[in-house]
Amino acid sequence: MSAIILGVGNILLGDEGIGIRVVEELENRFSFPEEIMILDGGTAGIELLRYIEGRDLLIIIDAMRADLEPGTVFKVEGDDVAKRFMTKISPHQIGLSDLLAAGILSDNIPKHIILFGVEPEQMKTGITLSNIVEASLEKIIAAILDELAKAGYAAPLPRVTPGKSKFWN
Repeated sequence: MSAIILGVGNILLGDEGIGIRVVEELENRFSFPEEIMILDGGTAGIELLRYIEGRDLLIIIDAMRADLEPGTVFKVEGDDVAKRFMTKISPHQIGLSDLLAAGILSDNIPKHIILFGVEPEQMKTGITLSNIVEASLEKIIAAILDELAKAGYAAPLPRVTPGKSKFWN
């Protein structure tokens, strides 16, 4: 059994970087079992295929417009994930659409795919998240840990060096 948690986005465009910020937080706070890979996918696309092939679970975190209130976290699963990437708001989502299509064609795509989308408030040049999107980090992290537990993965161990992250409680 193996899983990958893939944060995607562009950290130079404000809320568009939420996926990257989530994986940074996960790596800062937890030590994951070796069967769970945490990956900053940035704005990459098809080149991520080698990381997702043969996995049982793929969890993607990304900023996505869904006509919801800014900061709203939503979950999409299975075949609906690929459909969601057909409504693109950024160039990297074109690459993710291609990535999922290639995985389907090679019949080597993870059996279970989950997308945690976050409605962005702003996607302007800048390296910080809006306050409302930043406030969604805890909800996303809890949801990811819950999905891993439901799928039967061992819980990650907390790191013993708090304070490294500005989000540490």
